[in-house]
Parts: sequence; structure tokens; C-alpha cells
Amino acid sequence: MGILNLTPDSFFAGSRMSGDRELLLASAKKMILDGADMLDLGGYSTRPGAAEVSAQEELDRVVPAVEAIRREFPEIPISVDTFRSQVARAAVTAGADLINDISAGELDEDMLPLIASMKVPYIAMHIRGNPKNMHEHTNYSDILSEILYYFSEKVDLFRKLGIIDVILDPGFGFAKTVEQNFLLLKNLKSFGVLGLPLLVGISRKSMIHKSLDIPASEALNGTTALNMFALTQGANLLRVHDVKEAKQTIKLFEQLYP
Repeated sequence: MGILNLTPDSFFAGSRMSGDRELLLASAKKMILDGADMLDLGGYSTRPGAAEVSAQEELDRVVPAVEAIRREFPEIPISVDTFRSQVARAAVTAGADLINDISAGELDEDMLPLIASMKVPYIAMHIRGNPKNMHEHTNYSDILSEILYYFSEKVDLFRKLGIIDVILDPGFGFAKTVEQNFLLLKNLKSFGVLGLPLLVGISRKSMIHKSLDIPASEALNGTTALNMFALTQGANLLRVHDVKEAKQTIKLFEQLYP
């Protein structure tokens, strides 16, 4: 999954496409040629301390981008990264294929009924609080069991609502310290008991660049190393800024584990 940020303030400057249609299409084309299986478009930066974005502004960023990519590249699946049902509805209507929700329905009570009614695949991520205050919610008694319980409750709810196509994302970097992120990654196989595909999104995140004492712009090598480990621990989908390198990692993994 290749990341295309339609924002001016995402944490990794190399992924920003704010308002530049030609750059967006060129970046989408490069990702597709590099082997992306899907593209993930987001109009609301969820990095710690990011500015608040109105629903209208998010719509204005996301909908034209979905329409442009769908028109230019009709075969590529498009995911839209949003926690707002209003944006999700407009994005799917514009041609998006799935919704990637950092809150698993917690930040908008209309999201899950919408997903059920529109029958689109859904990526549900774990977070505590919201992007503005999540750094204040890292006090877990047992982070692994608490997130497993969170997802088990969510999966039951999804089934009751008729939401069938679900991918789970442990939410690396969202209400988790660097140490907690590594603990989760080390125990990723534990989420296999839920019986659903797992998305891992660690590309250039602070767990890498803070551990190595480098900026995000230099964190590709660390990302590749941890992506390979994530694959060995059961990751089914890698959400990345650098598609070519991730695709090479997957190909080598498949040579090791055909």
C-alpha cells in the first residue's frame, strides 16, 4: 500500500502532495510501476501535534484526488485514510474502494453503519484518544492483551453489523511509546488468533528514526529492516512511503517462505 498524503504537514515531507494534481498523478504512476497493490490517500495529517482540518477541507483535498487517480489509473484499488463518515461516503462515491480508519469507528458514530451499508472493505486501526491527545494515553497495564481485547470486541461488532471484509492495524505510533511499538511488532503473531489480515504501517515512523537518532528522511533502511521482520511475524499488508523497496522486501520474503 503506497501512501499519498494530500496534506501540507504530514511528518514525512517526501509524501506530501498538497494541491498539486500533476505531482499526485506522477507519484501515483511511479508507485504503480514500482509494484503498489493499492494506494492510500489521506487528507488529514494524524501526526502528533498536526493542525485540525475541517471536514470540508478534507473533502476538498480527498475527493478530487480520488477522481483524478480513478480516471487516470482505473485498475488500481484506492484506499482513503479518514475517520469521518462524511468523507468516507464522498470518497467511495468518487471511486474509492476501501476505507482506512485510524479510529475503528470510535471518532465518528456514523462510520461503521456507513461501511456496513456501502459494503466496502474496511481497515480498522487501534488508537486511544485522538491524534491531538493520543500521546497522553500510553499507560497500559498489558498493552498486548488490551489491544487484543479491543479488536476482539470490534470484530464481534463488525460481524453483527454485517461488515465482512476487515483488515486490522495495531496502530504503530498511535498512543504508543517507542518501546511499546517494538513490543507490539515483536508479538505481532499474537493477532493471528483474530483470524483477519494484518496491516503494518511503520514506514519512516519515530520508532525507527528516534531509535537510530536520524531524521525521517533517512529512515528508509530501518523501515526495510522492520518491514521484513513484520512479514515474518504475519503481516499481510505493508503501508509504505517507498513502494519499490517494500516490493523488493516482499519478493525476498517470498523466496524465503514460498
